[in-house]
Amino acid sequence: MNRRHCATAAITLVCALALLTSTGQAVATPVPEPSPAPSSSTGSPPRYSNADLEKVREQIDTLYRKAGAATDAYNLAEEQTKKQSGEIVKLAKAIVDGQASIAALKDRAGAQAREQYRNGGLPPGAQLALSNDPKLFLDGLNKVRQSQQASKSLMTELTQTQEDLETYTQDASANWEKLETIRVKQAKAKKKINAQIKAAEKLESQLEEKERDRLRQLERNAADKAQTAWLSSGTVKDVSGEASESGAVAVAFATAQIGKPYVWGAEGPGSYDCSGLTSQAWLAAKRPIPRTSQEQWRLLPRIDIRDMRPGDLIIYHADASHVGMYVGDGSIVHAPRPGRNVTLAGAGTMKILGVVRPDK
Repeated sequence: MNRRHCATAAITLVCALALLTSTGQAVATPVPEPSPAPSSSTGSPPRYSNADLEKVREQIDTLYRKAGAATDAYNLAEEQTKKQSGEIVKLAKAIVDGQASIAALKDRAGAQAREQYRNGGLPPGAQLALSNDPKLFLDGLNKVRQSQQASKSLMTELTQTQEDLETYTQDASANWEKLETIRVKQAKAKKKINAQIKAAEKLESQLEEKERDRLRQLERNAADKAQTAWLSSGTVKDVSGEASESGAVAVAFATAQIGKPYVWGAEGPGSYDCSGLTSQAWLAAKRPIPRTSQEQWRLLPRIDIRDMRPGDLIIYHADASHVGMYVGDGSIVHAPRPGRNVTLAGAGTMKILGVVRPDK
């Protein structure tokens, strides 16, 4: 009996742990317990070793990367919402125009009926048969043909307009349903972004100011190490292309935004997210491009990294969740993440997926 109780308790514990560790909601990973660190002769010893802080840095980086991917989903949904809303507005105008056309056609049909009534209620054919005047007969014959043709044309036009109006109405309804679906996706993406950012902020808030300084130094060290390795690989040894005329305009716009804060979903003028910066820079160069980094990667012409030139966009991570603009000398300008500002950075500080050229 005791064994059965033990087994039941064990199963309950396993189920509880499974629920707690499910990925349905992002939660901040606890900061590692402080590891013993060498004492400092200049003051109290640090609570966390560099190894501990490195784990925290990796956790924060992962959370912000996930937030970046969710931000792309949010931005894409926002772009689709604008497009879908525009379609609904066009259809609504077409419906109004169609209703006006039907009303006008019905007025014409009513005028024909009233004219027939004024002629004694006799159809044109009967009036023609009763005429004894050959000239009137021929004139009447021509009028009958014209009247029949006009009536047929009127009915055809009325039928077609009614069919078009029904199609417009159905399309408007379908587009509205699509719009609502997109809005739901957008709301979910926004919720996920907030969860990931809050989790990252919670992790960082558990650190003292000196530890946060050390954390930022670790970030810089990691970036420098990655950039050095990238440059040493010879990948960009022969990269020497010059910016095109429009590329130079895009670079000038992007670099002018340095120092402005990262805000997810923002596309200026006071703040930007990564693809908001690149899309607005190329818009300033009169070359509109897709709004999100994933769409920029999917739709823009790809080039070999050895052929890149200032103004080209470097897409990062396997999910294309980040983008920066190459400005030459192995550097990019980009909006890194929440809590950071638009800045210059080494192009090799993140995992490169590929390069695209907006003006190819």
